Amino acid sequence: MPQTPLAITAAEGRRLILHLNGLSGSPKGRMNGSALLALIEHLGFVQLDSVQVVARAHHMILFARAAGYRPAMLRRLIERERDLFEHWTHDAAIIPTALYPYWRHGFARQRDALTKRFRKWHGPGFEDAIEQVLAHLETHGAVMSRDFANPRKPGQAGGWWEWNDGKTALEYLWRTGRLAIARRRGFQKVYDLAERVIPEPARNGEVSDDTFIDWACQGALERLGFGTPGEIAAFWGMITTAEAKAWCERRMGDAVIPMDVGAADGAKPRRLFARADIAEALAVAPKPPGRMRVINPFDPLLRDRKRLARLFGFDFRIEIFVPAAQRRYGYYVFALLEGDRLVGRIDMKADRPRDQLAVAALWMEPGLRLTPARRKRLETELNRLRRFTGLARVRFADGYLKRDG
Repeated sequence: MPQTPLAITAAEGRRLILHLNGLSGSPKGRMNGSALLALIEHLGFVQLDSVQVVARAHHMILFARAAGYRPAMLRRLIERERDLFEHWTHDAAIIPTALYPYWRHGFARQRDALTKRFRKWHGPGFEDAIEQVLAHLETHGAVMSRDFANPRKPGQAGGWWEWNDGKTALEYLWRTGRLAIARRRGFQKVYDLAERVIPEPARNGEVSDDTFIDWACQGALERLGFGTPGEIAAFWGMITTAEAKAWCERRMGDAVIPMDVGAADGAKPRRLFARADIAEALAVAPKPPGRMRVINPFDPLLRDRKRLARLFGFDFRIEIFVPAAQRRYGYYVFALLEGDRLVGRIDMKADRPRDQLAVAALWMEPGLRLTPARRKRLETELNRLRRFTGLARVRFADGYLKRDG
């Protein structure tokens, strides 16, 4: 007999999503390495990004959830404890090392496609470059791509390959699991042989294809709460939508139940797949605090734009690659979370020469005002952020408050 779908409102969906994203509790309190690792395991991974307008994305993602977080804690877990490693989900990310066996399986799944792609980019001599890079690493240890920056061909005086050869080979070997990122220096990757970076138990872990798909779908649903097969597949970026759909259908009534989820704009509820314990998860999800939080553009809360619009009624776009004249808001604009709603967006940067967090513009969402109480909550959050980034003051530009549209 078909199972009667559980029905929830958009507000209930938001409450659950914020809880699963680690944004329902107070960020106050002490933070140590084990607590940080537990937070990242709860999220699944944390996206890396090189842009540093205020602070880099991964640091802001973690700080929004734990005010006691400091970058040195993350660096220790990656570089010394090896409890985290860097690889690819939908983008570059920091991932718990306990999950490395699943990435090993992913390497095997993707190797043929990646080999074809990298060989096309590189051109003739691809295999030779691979072997030369491996030989260099085995003899000399960890390298950065700039170590191969001499633009001369093999056999020419002063260099033994073009920079592109070395860079392409390093990236291919990393993406297919022969190499790992040992650390970063100035945000540049330092590559080494995987056996020198990844601890032995994780490095040699094996999983079957069925186990891999089950983990990918189950792990995604645990963190999403509910979603379409496409959303489930996209969470880790390691399986296909067809595989996720088949898994949901196969595990219906066991790991998965149907759910009708309302929309923030009052549109017709949408039938989705939910984790089987969704009712229990909803019951323990607390009401989010009313405080304000700055949410980085690469935060997992903002990642799926369609899902974000459906549940939060918030239309968000990163405009880094949009020509300046065509930007609606700005180059790198942060969202503002208050309670269970995204109430606005803010354009700001760390102005190091003037030792200040400089706010250029603020847009409240339609129908909302920057009341005195909301302004106080915003200032409190910005002061937390400027202390985290080591700045002396917050400065609002003249005319910073804008009208949307």
